[in-house]
Amino acid sequence: MPALKDILESNAREAAPELREKMERGFVRCYACGHACRIPDGQVGVCKVRFNRGGRLFAPWGYVGGVQCDPIEKKPFFHALPGALAYSFGMLGCDLHCAYCQNWVTSQAIRDPRAVSPPLAAKPEDLVQDALAEGARVVVSTYNEPLITSEWAVAIFKEARGRGLKTGFVSNGNGTRQVLEYLGPWVDFYKVDLKSFNDRHYRQLGGRLEPILESVRTLHRMGIWLEVVTLLIPGFNDSDDELKRLTEFLVSVSPDIPWHVTAFHQDYKMTEPRDTSPDDLIRAVEIGRHAGLRFIYAGNLPGRVGDLENTRCPNCQELLVGRYGYLITDYRLTAEGRCPRCQASIPGRWEAGFRGQLNDYPYLPRWRQARDLVALW
Repeated sequence: MPALKDILESNAREAAPELREKMERGFVRCYACGHACRIPDGQVGVCKVRFNRGGRLFAPWGYVGGVQCDPIEKKPFFHALPGALAYSFGMLGCDLHCAYCQNWVTSQAIRDPRAVSPPLAAKPEDLVQDALAEGARVVVSTYNEPLITSEWAVAIFKEARGRGLKTGFVSNGNGTRQVLEYLGPWVDFYKVDLKSFNDRHYRQLGGRLEPILESVRTLHRMGIWLEVVTLLIPGFNDSDDELKRLTEFLVSVSPDIPWHVTAFHQDYKMTEPRDTSPDDLIRAVEIGRHAGLRFIYAGNLPGRVGDLENTRCPNCQELLVGRYGYLITDYRLTAEGRCPRCQASIPGRWEAGFRGQLNDYPYLPRWRQARDLVALW
């Protein structure tokens, strides 16, 4: 049986011109993520899936490592098409190596022999057709780090846009100006994981803080709908001072950016800290409110955080969208995306009305269940 590395190298295409630069002595510079790797001939970048062959940069193509239908609230997007079904796909690999990764079977597949998610051959048109058949209104690149597989995502997004679907990215945000400009015309919604506000912590995860902060600034400036998530980990990123600086940064970009502070549970290699409690989340929310954020959500503990799963008008506190976990329990926004009581405009990407919710839980699409997919490995 061929090694996974060899399978992935045979399922690749030359990287987009916008994301590569030829250098001296056969090196190439890759701009798909914030590492901006300078890669010698015959070697891979930090992500392990983009590689230099003969002085040419190659990127993953033609497969999926996972496909799932999710409520858009799982991504999480709370201010973008509430109740919509998000057809979610991913490839393999990541430019970070977080010890607590909940998608490690795909993100760490190249680094960790325990991570087994067999790649399956796929075509953009087949994925989009399946998304439509499932009733999805959004196609989302997720599960691995989508920045390092941007070319494949854009190919699918072009097909999806042509069929009337919206598109989303669920990312660690470790981008570059080049990759965000490349993605910009094809991405409607973008979620950034702001994992910490401490550069030392980011280096423990394999990255740096500043590229993520610059991505947040750039995405907002580009007009792409942005929501930010922080997984609150006791003893790692949950000090009052760090949360104060993190939320003040978001306010400096825009107080209207929705901030999701979500509960950690022991996973993958991180089994030392205790799980996050409802009180931990509520404390973080209060810090964010004091900083000036207008839309803050506490996640992963449905029914245990009071009103903090719901969207309320920041002007008059009218309930606008009620939630329990991924379930929409109430929807009161006007067709123009305004509060029905005070007519305040609520930032987001809303529809003329609530179109119902096909599912409030993730499931495998029929394409993944029933079709005889070709496993590449």
